[in-house]
Amino acid sequence: MAKKNSKKAKNPPATITRNKRATFEFKIEDKIEAGLELQGWEVKSLRMGKVTLADCYVYIKHGEAFMHGCTVQPLNTASTHVVCDPIRTKKLLLKRSEIDKLEGLIERQGYTLVPLSLYWRKGAWVKVEIGLGKGKKDHDKRQDTKEREWKVEQSRVMKKSRLG
Repeated sequence: MAKKNSKKAKNPPATITRNKRATFEFKIEDKIEAGLELQGWEVKSLRMGKVTLADCYVYIKHGEAFMHGCTVQPLNTASTHVVCDPIRTKKLLLKRSEIDKLEGLIERQGYTLVPLSLYWRKGAWVKVEIGLGKGKKDHDKRQDTKEREWKVEQSRVMKKSRLG
């Protein structure tokens, strides 16, 4: 009889949603993981995938980090006795040293904090990946688009040459 492995397999984090626009609008230089302070109905909605990070940003106020603009659509069955605010500002859980470092970079060097993705950590904890970046200029965006189109064209040519 085969022996069962006592160690649990390390599963990659289950992604809830991604902010695809963030990598197009910003040049991301560093990534940070932070926890989220959520209400019960928000957790249920996240499990169903009813969340959007489209126009979301992170700011620091009075030594605390907050995420603004994250839309969590409430479920009809999740909360019948509580008034749900879909665009409620959510507090981020970061260490004091991380907040101080980020605040310094934002104020002195003109960086922006943008949420990149939401995912489950260890099955029960919701984490947000924050990108520290600077806004791209229009010519940078055009260059990225040209590179992406060139890669697609290159793969088409390679595929045709393989098929003969």
